[in-house]
Amino acid sequence: MATDAQRIIWVISLLRSTSQDEDKMTPEEPNAERKGLLCGLQSYKLKDVFTWQLFKAIAMGQGLSAAICGTAVTSQYLATDFQLNTPMLQSFLNYSLLCLTYTTILICRRGDGNILQILKKKWWKYFLLGLTDVQANYTVVKAYQYTTLTSIQLLDCFVIPVLMVLSWFFLKTRFRPVHYVAVTVCLVGVGTMVGADLLAGRDQGSSANILLGDGLVLISASLYAVSNVCQEYTVKNLSRVEFLGMVGLFGTLISGIQMAILEHDAVANIQWNWKLALLLAGFALCMYILYSCMPVVVRMTSATAVNLSLLTADLFSLFFGLFLFHYSFSVLYIVSLVAILVGFVMFNAVPTLTADPAPAPAPEEDGHGYQGSVFEVTSTEPVSVEGGEDGDRDCGPKRLTWRQPMSNQLASGEERGTRL
Repeated sequence: MATDAQRIIWVISLLRSTSQDEDKMTPEEPNAERKGLLCGLQSYKLKDVFTWQLFKAIAMGQGLSAAICGTAVTSQYLATDFQLNTPMLQSFLNYSLLCLTYTTILICRRGDGNILQILKKKWWKYFLLGLTDVQANYTVVKAYQYTTLTSIQLLDCFVIPVLMVLSWFFLKTRFRPVHYVAVTVCLVGVGTMVGADLLAGRDQGSSANILLGDGLVLISASLYAVSNVCQEYTVKNLSRVEFLGMVGLFGTLISGIQMAILEHDAVANIQWNWKLALLLAGFALCMYILYSCMPVVVRMTSATAVNLSLLTADLFSLFFGLFLFHYSFSVLYIVSLVAILVGFVMFNAVPTLTADPAPAPAPEEDGHGYQGSVFEVTSTEPVSVEGGEDGDRDCGPKRLTWRQPMSNQLASGEERGTRL
């Protein structure tokens, strides 16, 4: 008869081999980890790519593009029909709406979610975030006074590579080759749209100081990228309401001060009427919808994916311009739209990776933590499986049993034995 020590050694070796066999990946397992090692789309079936989550992300992303289109159309009417060029006033209206809703929610909260607790710990961070967001909006509007629309449309795409770099360093996001291909496809779509504009002779804007204007666009794109990365981190780790409430609070203060300094004469000379007020309200409402809904889509996907989806906003503006401003139609607009949507689908079909390991579970009182498929030997004697519990399994000719420990057993200290 084998000794007790030999029995224990045999049980340990058996359990280790069983654990290693279960950890091996079989071709039949549709495991997310197995998919995570793939760098392309070749192993994905259509049902794995075109999921309800993807269609929802596309629909919500195009809804955001429609909101940006609304801001562009109302701004066009304000500039052409009323000669109104007050970007800080328009931003102030948006931030004020955010402040009235989301900042008020933070005021009414209790505990750590209260606005006083947030300001006490992180006021300077949200101040810098609000300053970045306000200046991003201001510089891109200012760029229209110095450079052409074509330059703005092309250079504004600079936000995407900056976003990917910032996500790599600060969010620890690791992109795969298919993601870079998807971004390239989207940028080709933007180039097609700009080419259609040039062929139609619609190179609007000023050329007073192209170098300065292009520089302002690049600065704006970089500031937007910083704001979007901060947004992604906040909505995925803290809360959407906190992000919008703080941006609304500091955005209102900063844009209000900047408006008083830079636009006090222009605001004082406005000839108010109901059409002008309606256009300003429409602009503020579109911006409010954009700011309120964008964190939801960012949480579903990522800041980079959302910005890829927003590339269609200029196309929507052009489609509206066909009816409102009598633009000429080009089939290249359809090609551009399809290319951007294909690139967006490619980007979201394969998940990104993260460089940070998953956090380990909290240790138990005896210093050992429960980690996944950890086995527990509750006895060194052979145990028969007849009449045993459902979780027992036959482990060979000696008819030993092994079981996975339940979390409540580990927490309460019941049936503690040797964990492998």
